[in-house]
Amino acid sequence: MYITRLSLTNFRNYGRLELDLPTGPVLIHGNNAQGKTNLLEAVYYLATTKSPHADQDQQMINWVAMQTDDPVIVGRLVAQVATNQGEKTIEMRLIYEHSQSLRNGRGSFRREALVDKRKVRLMDLLGHLRVVLFLPEDVQLITGAPRQRRRYLDITLCQIDGLYCRTLSNYNKVLEQRNALLRQVAEGVSSREMIPIYTDKLVQLGSQVLTRRAMFVDELAREVHQIHYEALTEGAETIRLNYLPGLWQNKSGNNGDDADVKEWTAWWQSHFQDESAVAERFAEALDQSLRADLARGTTRVGPHRDDWQFLLNGRSLSSYGSRGQQRTAILALKMAEIEWMTRQTDEVPILLLDEVVAELDAQRRALLLDYVKDANQALLTATDPSMFSHDFLRNSSSFLVEKGRVQLDTGQIGMS
Repeated sequence: MYITRLSLTNFRNYGRLELDLPTGPVLIHGNNAQGKTNLLEAVYYLATTKSPHADQDQQMINWVAMQTDDPVIVGRLVAQVATNQGEKTIEMRLIYEHSQSLRNGRGSFRREALVDKRKVRLMDLLGHLRVVLFLPEDVQLITGAPRQRRRYLDITLCQIDGLYCRTLSNYNKVLEQRNALLRQVAEGVSSREMIPIYTDKLVQLGSQVLTRRAMFVDELAREVHQIHYEALTEGAETIRLNYLPGLWQNKSGNNGDDADVKEWTAWWQSHFQDESAVAERFAEALDQSLRADLARGTTRVGPHRDDWQFLLNGRSLSSYGSRGQQRTAILALKMAEIEWMTRQTDEVPILLLDEVVAELDAQRRALLLDYVKDANQALLTATDPSMFSHDFLRNSSSFLVEKGRVQLDTGQIGMS
């Protein structure tokens, strides 16, 4: 899988860009704030319908275009993608319409997705382009909030498994409806009789999400352990991924080190692939939590409360690991993601590496670049190309980015 042509209109600092992309490693270099990261963001957005950087989608529309008086401003991202199944065109449109009727002066915003020029639902865009993204801030998957780790699971799975993505979307809708009903019951404006209806639907969908996530983490964990143990630490350290389903709470109301943890963990390890057993346990947890849910107006158990963690030599990497150990674990995770995605689809995903090479020591940098050179296509950004070996640069294509303009670099980088 690789992109043959990328077209951007009114996206970030690109007013208009038409870029033919070669296969293999592609180095995108230039000074800071010129648009290197924006290129990777565009590819990632086309693959996942999400931005790794923007809180709101309309933030990605070119700011110069937003200053005009045009009634409708359209940002377009288009990629021609070559796959084992043939070529296809995928497109995302970011549409902003000014509205003079609104007091705050803000307009309306919507997104449109197209595959081969036919409009599709956003989730139906997923899977046509698959990527693995490397960022310096990926270490937050270890140190950050649980929602970041859930987001990682969902984005990775949704690129591969359309059924999972639809199930997750429906689960989130039912969860929102149940929470609204809980608040209405607490306020005395609705009856409790409707709660079991939403609860049953939540259990049906949520058990599917839980088992799929658990199986994914289990599969990924084996790859992570092998890469980390054999290639990155030469047998000095072991690493394990531990999935923490949002079905169990200790007496304080959070996942923790209570006396029941071992019993719960043993049960989960024996049953996480059994959807009916997980559904039964989920239903029990919701029943036990109902009084607290009504008091708080929110559902306190379920996959929306999931988490997962790294254990290094049996101890929490977030609490006891050094910064170097954390970066090594993330590198193992991303390499494992590539292997897992390739095995699932028979195609190597496109690799996106945003200024990550500078974060690695020589050994880990060389190992990562071995993965990069074997990919059908890898896009790497850097401010300083000299951090790459001459051999790598000789076998890579190079583009220079300056003020939102991208041109093929025909200089002698790495040739001396």
